[in-house]
Amino acid sequence: MDWMEMFFQGWNGIVRAVIVGTLAYMFLVVSLRVSGKRTLAKLNAFDLVITVAFGSTLASILLSKDIALAEGAAALILLILLQYGVTALSVRSKTFARAVRSEPTLLLRDGEPLHQAMRKSRVTQEELETVIRTEGRRGFEDISAVILESDGSFSVVDGSGKDRAEHAAAGT
Repeated sequence: MDWMEMFFQGWNGIVRAVIVGTLAYMFLVVSLRVSGKRTLAKLNAFDLVITVAFGSTLASILLSKDIALAEGAAALILLILLQYGVTALSVRSKTFARAVRSEPTLLLRDGEPLHQAMRKSRVTQEELETVIRTEGRRGFEDISAVILESDGSFSVVDGSGKDRAEHAAAGT
């Protein structure tokens, strides 16, 4: 085993990585800017897959001597066009939208965990408690709702806001 080759294989690879990497990065930034904000939105699992695919494609362009910049640019354009097509179809067809993205799931309503929804979403009671603690709450009782969003994040709807609004209206 050539230990030196493990750390340095010559200047050609470094120069290629710098030049092709810079050009590929600039191409990706311009392409994403032209394609619009929705291309990198993280609204659902499909969007996450596209974002990871962009990164993987850029890494392949940078590190693989077998992939020319033009081929990599074509792959990036293809991903952007596919993302655009999927999002455009999602807006026009509810059936297609349901096929490629998940809907938010209500996990807790008015302080009561919805165990069937939690089981279906594979969320444990302990995880739900962690979400509540992260919001600075001690328990479920003052929480109106916890929703598992399409992107895998949790939204906590404060139940005490209603009480505060009632007190403010009553002048107390």
